[in-house]
Amino acid sequence: MAHSRFFRHLLFFLGSIAVALLSFPRNVNAQWQLALGAQTPDMGTQAIAFLPNEIWIHAGDNVTWTSQTDEPHTLTLLEPAQVRPFFLVGCPGNTPSGGPYDGSACVNSGFLFKGGKYNVSFPSPGNFKFVCLLHEDMTGTVHVLTLAEALPHDQNFYSALGAAETRDLLTDTDGVSASQPALGNAVSAGIGEVTANGGGKQTLSILRFLHGSIVVHVGDTVEWTDNDPITPHTITFGPPAANPGAVSGNFTTDDDLALHATLNSPSDTANSGLLLAARQERLGLPQAPLATVRVRITFTQPGTYNYLCSLHFATGMVGKVFVVP
Repeated sequence: MAHSRFFRHLLFFLGSIAVALLSFPRNVNAQWQLALGAQTPDMGTQAIAFLPNEIWIHAGDNVTWTSQTDEPHTLTLLEPAQVRPFFLVGCPGNTPSGGPYDGSACVNSGFLFKGGKYNVSFPSPGNFKFVCLLHEDMTGTVHVLTLAEALPHDQNFYSALGAAETRDLLTDTDGVSASQPALGNAVSAGIGEVTANGGGKQTLSILRFLHGSIVVHVGDTVEWTDNDPITPHTITFGPPAANPGAVSGNFTTDDDLALHATLNSPSDTANSGLLLAARQERLGLPQAPLATVRVRITFTQPGTYNYLCSLHFATGMVGKVFVVP
């Protein structure tokens, strides 16, 4: 009898513990860490990407994105079907780090530079797209599962995946280098490519003028072409333009839509505005117009003419034109 009472008490005790464990709230505030961009030590090659750009979490969890680059980015979650805003407009504006996102209102970090962090909590299950407003083909996905669903991966997996994607992007230059011969008086204003995976799109951008230092003769014309499919650049002689998108008044437009200016002294200034490839065509929307992708400068006097990209000079995107008699 004593043994029977003991086992009944033991079973009651174990049952009480089980009920308590089942009723005790699970940890629904897990903290996930993802990288925002990556760069080579000289800042010349940029992984314009969320690394990684896809994650599965539980409802109630938080995700912190940390910027790894001197190139700015945003972490933005728009409302479903919201028209993508201009990066200076935001949601409009920015929202404080640590706030929730469930699809009912836009969340936007504003510009994040190297070391900057932005945290978002996800209270409700769903599949949510996140983007960078500065770089249109920099996207990702958060899959928010219910607590009853098992997560497929842990933080170590995402850290390793982000490192692998960083390596693959930063080492993929497609053989482009300054050692390749220049074609005439031609300079490439950046180069890049866009890739995709299950989470979204990622971009490699080389923020350099290829053959950026060039020797020409008086009277010659140098032509710059933006060969990056996404990242815009400028051709700016003189100090960085206060408004990089504004074309200076000494440019005219050639018949093939290239901008053309003449510089008569190394002290002359000029700014091309933004050079960029034509926007992608979108089904159901009007065709995107052609964009300015080429700039020509004619040099009438000898000297050393310094130029830069007003958007990326801080990462080392500068060049020189040496004009000789």
